[in-house]
Amino acid sequence: MISAYSERLLVQEVAPRDGLQIEPQWLETADKIALIDRLSRAGFTRIETGSFVSPKAIPALRDGEQVFTGIHRQPGVIYVALVPNLKGAQRALAAAADELNLVMSASQSHNRANMRMSCEQSLAAFADVVALAREGSTTLNASIATSFGCPFEGRVSAERVLQIVDAYQELGVDGITLADTTGMANPRQVQALVTQVLQRLPASALTLHFHNTRGLGLCNVLAAYEAGARRFDASLGGLGGCPFAPGASGNICTEDLVNLCAEMGLETGIDLPLLLQLSRGLPALLGHAMPGQVAKAGRNCDLHPLPAGL
Repeated sequence: MISAYSERLLVQEVAPRDGLQIEPQWLETADKIALIDRLSRAGFTRIETGSFVSPKAIPALRDGEQVFTGIHRQPGVIYVALVPNLKGAQRALAAAADELNLVMSASQSHNRANMRMSCEQSLAAFADVVALAREGSTTLNASIATSFGCPFEGRVSAERVLQIVDAYQELGVDGITLADTTGMANPRQVQALVTQVLQRLPASALTLHFHNTRGLGLCNVLAAYEAGARRFDASLGGLGGCPFAPGASGNICTEDLVNLCAEMGLETGIDLPLLLQLSRGLPALLGHAMPGQVAKAGRNCDLHPLPAGL
């Protein structure tokens, strides 16, 4: 119901990591830093800034240390690093990441494709990362990839996802992300799963990560919001996708999501005109058009003059 949309929606920007990880054209480190610095001034409280995975696995993000040490950090912004293992966590902490994001898939097949290990092996390795992070003030988030479906196995049961939520909580992480890695979720499924997960943890500790692969990304955001979720990942321009999941096109588009919220009177605190300016500059940086819509069409309030002669 529209009347239910009253609480602030928190948008977490993931373009510098998830958005860029499958880009075939190398983006210079200085350009990455400049993009993150501009995003830092757009009103975000959390930005996924880079990744500390093997350069052989994700060559587009091989400059994680340089990016983290080169950005101009804004007060109140949490700069997040994706880490696959203890070595990655050590590198991220040395680069002063504010938060570490761990990832394990709900399905064994995708976890083996993505992490080259079983889910059980991933969980066992996470314990060392948690222990390391607890030595300082770094917070920990743990993501569950393929929460709504696996491109290799198909349906993923809610029971399987809840089992991993429980395991993550036993590890002592601060937050959990449910990721729709290849855009297989639908609003009814999202509402049901989010309702169950929020019986285990507060909305402030839950993030939803949707892809728009089949055109349902923003529909799924509204379904999750209606079920009580308040935190959502999004990527400038709709960039992104998983390099180890066939058909994983881009994340939901940040400016499209912020525009939706603005039209509905739902507060985000994000500077939409600045986002549109940044998004419209991405084709020149990356060499191709972006899937986002509002950057092409403009906002509803961006009116046009009547044709000449009328």
